[in-house]
Amino acid sequence: MSMMHAPQLGKAPSTAHVMRWVIAATLPGLAVMTLYFGLGILSNVLIAALWAVAAEALVLRLRHRPIWPTLNDSSALLTGVLLGASLPPASPWWLMGVGVIAAVVVAKQLYGGLGHNPFNPAMVGYALLLVSFPTHMTLWAPPQPLWPDSLWPQIMGTLPTSALDGLSGATPLDAFKHKGDAVLASEFWASSPLPDGTLNAWRNIALAWLAGGVVLIVKRLISWHIPVAMLGSMIMLSALFYASDTSHFASPLFHLLTGATLFGAFFIATDPVSAATSRRGKLLYGAGIGVLVILIRNLGGYPDAVAFAVLLMNLCVPLLDMVSVPRPVGQATARPDERKSAP
Repeated sequence: MSMMHAPQLGKAPSTAHVMRWVIAATLPGLAVMTLYFGLGILSNVLIAALWAVAAEALVLRLRHRPIWPTLNDSSALLTGVLLGASLPPASPWWLMGVGVIAAVVVAKQLYGGLGHNPFNPAMVGYALLLVSFPTHMTLWAPPQPLWPDSLWPQIMGTLPTSALDGLSGATPLDAFKHKGDAVLASEFWASSPLPDGTLNAWRNIALAWLAGGVVLIVKRLISWHIPVAMLGSMIMLSALFYASDTSHFASPLFHLLTGATLFGAFFIATDPVSAATSRRGKLLYGAGIGVLVILIRNLGGYPDAVAFAVLLMNLCVPLLDMVSVPRPVGQATARPDERKSAP
């Protein structure tokens, strides 16, 4: 997470302290997701977390690096939790394994470990899975009982794809994205395109992620700049699209309360390593993510796009940090090299 630049607060919290608090802040979102989608959500998180810790330990051993001090910072555990929460309920164990290898081994450890990775590890894993295994990544079930008849196979992720396909339904974003240009928004919603309770479930899940994000801001573990900039740019751009054609574009509220918007704003975009660091840089970084999310959702081929937007803005972080370096106190220019000559 992107920690606040506040020397007056005293000693900065340790990495382990921050990561564990972020994991704790995911509990409201995970609890509400489990309530609506069953225990397959918790099995996702548990299996992905175990994969992440095991993968990091193996790579550290191969690199002849101390294992316990690195595992103790809980960064690998957090990556597993975030990736597991992003996947459809009861995803296969091997799918999570592939995603974790991409996230922890490739996107993190091969770059040198925590602090050296240019991309958000969890989103690298998610994007790889979305591109490589689209069938499994779209098997989001409609709201279901906490204890379904196929409980154990769903928890273990051993249901065949054909069975999962029979249990799954479109998410609100996916359904609206593929409604067809000839279908007006009013006609689409009048046709009751989603299973009962689906839209309400996703809205409540979004609010649960918001509650966790507020906890992080109140605890001063993240700053407000990236989430506010991201959500603000999403609201403004989606409002322009909606005002231009209410029959084919979704409202700003729909974009905010469905999909991974609030989850991404507070738990993904605020990664401390891959996000911008200066306050101005954070605002530009968050605003860029919000703009890309709306552009991809409305004009691109993917219904959600938070992962792709974050990864694309990760590429821009070096430039953002370079052009938004805070001006030192008492210095007339932002950088010393801007002083052409001394009087």
